[in-house]
Amino acid sequence: MPIALVLLVVLVNMSAFRGSKVLVSLFALELGAPQIMLGVIVALYALCPMLLALYAGRLSDRFGVRWLLTLGNLGIALSLLLPGLLPSLHMLYLSALLIGFSFVFYNVSIQNLVGMLSSVEARTRNFSNLSMMIASGGFVGPLIAGFAIDSFGYAAGYLCIAALPAVSALILFGNGRRLAALGGGKSKNDEAGGYAVGLLGNAPLRRTLITSGIILTAIDLFQFYMPIYGHAIGLSASAIGVVLAMFAAAAFLVRIVLPQIVSRFGEEPVLVASIFIAAGTYLLFPLVESGVLLAAIAFLLGLGTGCGQPLTLMMIYARAPEGRSGEALGLRMSINNLTHIVVPLFFGAIGTAFGVAPVFLANAAMLGAGGVLSRRR
Repeated sequence: MPIALVLLVVLVNMSAFRGSKVLVSLFALELGAPQIMLGVIVALYALCPMLLALYAGRLSDRFGVRWLLTLGNLGIALSLLLPGLLPSLHMLYLSALLIGFSFVFYNVSIQNLVGMLSSVEARTRNFSNLSMMIASGGFVGPLIAGFAIDSFGYAAGYLCIAALPAVSALILFGNGRRLAALGGGKSKNDEAGGYAVGLLGNAPLRRTLITSGIILTAIDLFQFYMPIYGHAIGLSASAIGVVLAMFAAAAFLVRIVLPQIVSRFGEEPVLVASIFIAAGTYLLFPLVESGVLLAAIAFLLGLGTGCGQPLTLMMIYARAPEGRSGEALGLRMSINNLTHIVVPLFFGAIGTAFGVAPVFLANAAMLGAGGVLSRRR
């Protein structure tokens, strides 16, 4: 399957996924949900990925990626149709749970597929392009969701973005024979009787896994709590969508030059610097209520966090034992989503008790701790 088509699938699905996070936050507020319940919704997005990502990675190594990708896409489309057809707070909970269940099988497999299609020389470029498509989805998705809400309402907004994963499922189904020829077979884990915990014995891999969890949690919390903060200070849904889109635009731009930056300074120094930049930027959000300034700060945050996702993804794939790349990527997702469950519930309680501003400050502290951990050898 051409790598260009794989990247198109990533763009379409990530647009739907990021758009759904804007929709679910604002729709839940419209339906009267308190901030602590928003934390529950965030946790539901992460529950199935935390429990099933390792299993999904093993399935990807053992049986290949064809059906995991196709079924995952169809599940994402269904999860977005439900709130559009049956709008209610309970349906938002079910949608969040179902999209997490479907996305875990799609996401682990698509990352593994990019690695399979990449030579050693092309791996950095392809993973950087993968992250650029993820950033582009973060730009397109919130814009679609924000303007759809203002123009048609929340339920219709869900129906608009539900069409995106349905299109990507058709692309994957049309390339089924090519996908069937990739991957599958007995993995090294089956032959050696290895376990996932053995992967954590590799110190560089373990450090990268933890850092990845911190960075991805910070990105997800921004996606969820920026709409809440914007709503609290009176921004329109369109303005909130623009702020989130500026964050994604910066992540896209920095990933264009990321291979050159890494070539000059090295992977780990760039990773540590990006974490500290993101931590410092988070401190600025509670001080600003202007939509223009928030967009500028979000752009700076995107420059910082935009390096973290492709760097940790490349480092984990490269450091995984042979035949266990899907398992390592699944372990990465499990760790990421464990923090996605614990941290949003904790921050949701903080937001309910003290307001949204302390959430940004706590996030800055978490990122700062991650930067210190990444510097250790």
